[in-house]
Amino acid sequence: MRMTRAYVDLPLHVGADVVLPEAPAAHLTRVLRLQAGDACVLFNGDGRDYTARLVAVGKREVRAAIDGAAAVERESPLRTGLLQGVARGEKMDLILQKATELGVSEVRPLWSQRSEVKLDEARAVKRHAHWRGVVIAACEQSGRARVPDVAAPVSLAAALAALPTGGTRVLLDPEGDTAIRTLDPVPGTLWLAVGPEGGWSPADRDQLIAAGFIGVRLGPRILRTETAGLAALAALQATHGDLG
Repeated sequence: MRMTRAYVDLPLHVGADVVLPEAPAAHLTRVLRLQAGDACVLFNGDGRDYTARLVAVGKREVRAAIDGAAAVERESPLRTGLLQGVARGEKMDLILQKATELGVSEVRPLWSQRSEVKLDEARAVKRHAHWRGVVIAACEQSGRARVPDVAAPVSLAAALAALPTGGTRVLLDPEGDTAIRTLDPVPGTLWLAVGPEGGWSPADRDQLIAAGFIGVRLGPRILRTETAGLAALAALQATHGDLG
């Protein structure tokens, strides 16, 4: 039987007795109906799973005792970063969820000339927190013990300026000169740039190419924003990562 996993933003160690934060406490006891004495697995993103049991379940407090820890090796040998044009609501959630399941290392949402989603500062902060929740839930489900970083959305220019040096930079392009199956990544992070629903504008493409991105094609068909990055991640994990 698969053990229930829950993310907690707390230091964890064997022998500790921890008060669970509100969200995981509610999920374990109200949604999953766990009671005192029931077992679960906690993780905090440090690469370990911590076996635990609930020792107190009350209206104000849920406590768990940690009785074991084990390193979890589910991170891909291919480090991938996704530069994703912000998509509408459920599409963005789908991208983040599935990219996490496919082993993405980090996601940097961005605004470009043809972005259809507009958020003021307050809504952008709330959306960023929501995106992190989506990624955490995907880690809980997929068994990952390290949580991919999700950055706050910024402009394309700011996103490109903040990229670390080295690695491979890929612009998904149906007319790209390189087929994804022939791509030979260099050591470092492989960055995938995926446009929003409206696609990249000519000016966006010029910025990406000037920043060292190469055009890579997935095939003869034009894919939607919620499909393109996920298809590329799956293909790259199959050829250079741990799918297969």
